[in-house]
Amino acid sequence: MPLSEGDPAPDFDLPASGGGRVGLSALRGHKVVLYFYPKDDTSGCTLEAQDFNGLLPAFAEADAKVVGLSPDPVKSHDKFCGKYGLTFPLAADEDKTVLEAYGVWVEKSMYGRKYMGVERTTVLVDREGRVARIWPKVKVPGHAEAVLAAARALP
Repeated sequence: MPLSEGDPAPDFDLPASGGGRVGLSALRGHKVVLYFYPKDDTSGCTLEAQDFNGLLPAFAEADAKVVGLSPDPVKSHDKFCGKYGLTFPLAADEDKTVLEAYGVWVEKSMYGRKYMGVERTTVLVDREGRVARIWPKVKVPGHAEAVLAAARALP
C-alpha cells in the first residue's frame, strides 16, 4: 500500500556514511527530508546529492535534516561522500526494507528489460513524524529548491 500525505512515516534505523547510524525517530522534533535515489556516483544521483548538499545551510535554517537513502553499502556511500564533499548522512538500505516500506522499490523497465530498482522519490516528514509531502518520480533539476520551499512552508 503506497504512502500518502498525513500517514505516519515508517521508522527506520540504518547504518550511514561516516560510520554512524541514522534513524527517523532520532530526528523527531525536526523536519526531515528523505530522498531515495538509485545509485551512488551516477550522473543524476550525483547532481541531486550536490544540489541538496549546496542547500544544507538553508535547510538548517528551516530546521530540516536531509538524509539520502539507497541500497548501496556504507563503503560506497563513504566513497561518494568523500568524492563530492557531501556532509549529510547517506543511509545504506542493503536489504531494501525501508525502500519497500516507503514504496520506492519498484519494477522498472529499460530497453524492454524489467528489473527492480529505486524510483527516485523524496518524502518530507514533519516534526511529529508524519508524511507532509511526497515527490514521486523526481526530475533532478530544481528539485532540491522545491523541497526547500516546502520545508520552509511547513510549521
